[in-house]
Amino acid sequence: METYYSDDKNVQILVALLKAHGIRKVVASPGTTNMALVGSCQHDPWFEMYSCVDERSAAYMACGLAGESGEPVVLTCTGATASRNYFSGLSEAFYRKLPILAVTFFVSYYGIGNLEPQVVDRSISPKDTVRYKIELPHIKDDADFRFAELKMNTAILELHRNGGGPVHINLATLRGDFPVKELPAVRVINRITCNDEFPQLPKDAKRIAIYVCSHAPWTEAQTKAVDAFCARNDAIVFCDHSSGYKGKYRVLFALVAGQDQYASPLCFPDLLIHVGELSGDYYTYGRMMSLREAWRVSLDGEVRDTFRNLRYIFDMDEQAFFDHYAKNPVSESMAEDEYLNACLAEYARLYAKIPEMPLSNGWIAKNVAPRIPEHCVLHFGVSNTMRSWTFFDVPRSVVTSANVGCRGIDGALSTLIGASLVNPEVLHFGVMGDLTFFYDMNSLGNRHVGNNVRILLVNNGRGTEFRLYTHPGQRLMGEDADLYVAAAGHFGNKSPELVKGYASALGFEYLCASNKEEFVSVIERFLTPELTSRPMLLEVFTDSQDESDALKILKNLETTAEGQAKEIAKNLLGDSGVRFVKKLLGK
Repeated sequence: METYYSDDKNVQILVALLKAHGIRKVVASPGTTNMALVGSCQHDPWFEMYSCVDERSAAYMACGLAGESGEPVVLTCTGATASRNYFSGLSEAFYRKLPILAVTFFVSYYGIGNLEPQVVDRSISPKDTVRYKIELPHIKDDADFRFAELKMNTAILELHRNGGGPVHINLATLRGDFPVKELPAVRVINRITCNDEFPQLPKDAKRIAIYVCSHAPWTEAQTKAVDAFCARNDAIVFCDHSSGYKGKYRVLFALVAGQDQYASPLCFPDLLIHVGELSGDYYTYGRMMSLREAWRVSLDGEVRDTFRNLRYIFDMDEQAFFDHYAKNPVSESMAEDEYLNACLAEYARLYAKIPEMPLSNGWIAKNVAPRIPEHCVLHFGVSNTMRSWTFFDVPRSVVTSANVGCRGIDGALSTLIGASLVNPEVLHFGVMGDLTFFYDMNSLGNRHVGNNVRILLVNNGRGTEFRLYTHPGQRLMGEDADLYVAAAGHFGNKSPELVKGYASALGFEYLCASNKEEFVSVIERFLTPELTSRPMLLEVFTDSQDESDALKILKNLETTAEGQAKEIAKNLLGDSGVRFVKKLLGK
């Protein structure tokens, strides 16, 4: 009988990744549930197979193999109580930091806890037996395949990380045969430390971009390192208002990336270098999901596959990474700032197309962002506020920030106030919507609030995020979304007296505007660059329809035939329909 690899997708991925990561040694105990892995490995000459009937002995054999060879060792057995016998050997491996990869299997989740023969719950292990553990279900589609691929990469990398140690992979398995002659192509993820050989930048990478998400304050040395890297590699730095990077190569690209009917080729670099944490710019972030390859640079060394295309994790300080690749560029003959100049020109071209917009967060951002006083601090609420202001940049001396760690609405006002206490001589502006403001309005009564605080409240009487034309709440429910999804009508339902009375009683200078003329008449006072005697609050009353219309204007500045066709298809079929058609077409 000719036998090859199992038709079990989980096993195929695991075997392919074991080979890609250079793992050869396997200690196998007899059984049925692990047969797909054992059979696949024994018919591939790459693997060194060892048999051991007693699972406890097998675990210690693996310890001896790993300790002597310095190589990872795969340990696999059947279900029932067999895997329980691994614990003593895995404890030994844990304290000796030996790279043992224990692989167990289960038939289905349903059997666990339902008195099915030879089924035990392996979802939890003693703390000092394995340093990392994953459990994966049967693979049903491409999304499951990619997730399994990612998690198995992560597990294998943990065998050596921070000194190394044992890892457990628990897989759902199918009892099929071995008809597969070739393993599937899998994405391999490698972790690079300062002691490893650095990979070369891809020679065919004509466009390289750094994507900086929310980030700790940058040092001058870090900024210089990034600028030197960009200068040597014709690279740019995609930013949002939580990125903090203010060097020469900063690009705010949401206005371009967010176009509904136009996909600028500049949005698709050949290599993306990802630093920082979460993004505050969904539009640029969304475009990055179509990239070929991403490299992650972070001191935490964690696997963060944000863009679904991670190739390397650089477990090191960002400055060390950029210093190395500034000295080792992709090519010695790169064009000087070509990518940067093209991006800046593209942004300027679309910006020049912006027509008059209705009074809205977007209109306010366009008119106020460039006028924020120099050297102040500017905090943003999330959702519609962060989105609207990310279309427009502020002076480079202005420090911008937002609670994008979880992108929740709670605490934006308190965060602004807390930040303002650090340096009472520096103006701290905050821009937020009404739900965000009212959620946290008790913080205005804090006795430490100083005269350096200025709040711009955009009050449209609801969570206008859910009434924008881009949101499923608006598309599926229309005005009915106001009842519970958008939570309209709370907090005085745009009362002209509520915030005025509350803020004034707490010692704030209160300003308000309900139209553009009123806004123009008060904004100069609000933007006074000097500290005033009291904190300020400017309340601007807008309408949800105007907010949606303004966003639609900003996202439809450029139109192409292909973009129009995609937008029509999306409107007719919906998001799920578009995904179905793409799947049929193999895209």
